[in-house]
Amino acid sequence: MEVILTLFGFKLLYPDNFHLLRGNHETDNMNQMYGFEGEVKAKYTAQMFQLFSEVMHGGLFSEDGVTLDDLRKIERNRQPPDSDPQPQNGRSVSKRGVSCQFGPDVTERFLEQNKLDYIVRSHEVKSEGYEVTHSGKCITVFSAPNYCDQMGNKGAYIHLRGSDLKPEFHQFTAVVFAPSFLLGWVTRVHCSHRVRFRFGSA
Repeated sequence: MEVILTLFGFKLLYPDNFHLLRGNHETDNMNQMYGFEGEVKAKYTAQMFQLFSEVMHGGLFSEDGVTLDDLRKIERNRQPPDSDPQPQNGRSVSKRGVSCQFGPDVTERFLEQNKLDYIVRSHEVKSEGYEVTHSGKCITVFSAPNYCDQMGNKGAYIHLRGSDLKPEFHQFTAVVFAPSFLLGWVTRVHCSHRVRFRFGSA
């Protein structure tokens, strides 16, 4: 809870320079399963939890012709869709069993239509914390290192600088704070929200 509020604080301080992507577990059912809903309701209110559902997710669409204006019109108070890049052209059924996968040609058409250089998305664990695909036009960034305390992946974030906004990737590794006998409980309860607890003296 405190982590996301800190990030929202940065967004308020730097609205044009600090951007957040919704992660792959921030659906209402996952927030309930992994304990975030309970944490928010215990510390604040049910209404506060509902506010966390009014955020968007990353990926492209099951059809062509979607513009930035279409995205601005989306009712944001809904559960996020899933879609992942694939190396071959076209679209296919998602390996996750929901939504679709999209190829480099789909990315290229979306970027051309909307006069963009590239897309940045979240949603998939990447061993290095990020991955650049579709000839540099599709960037996946994943900020949870050692996801669920078992994947061994790095986390990453992107810094965009200068007039060309060339992505600069920053990687980091996980730090384990809990004693190993408690780690399983912490992982089950807080895995999707990258929360860690420190036990004992600082």
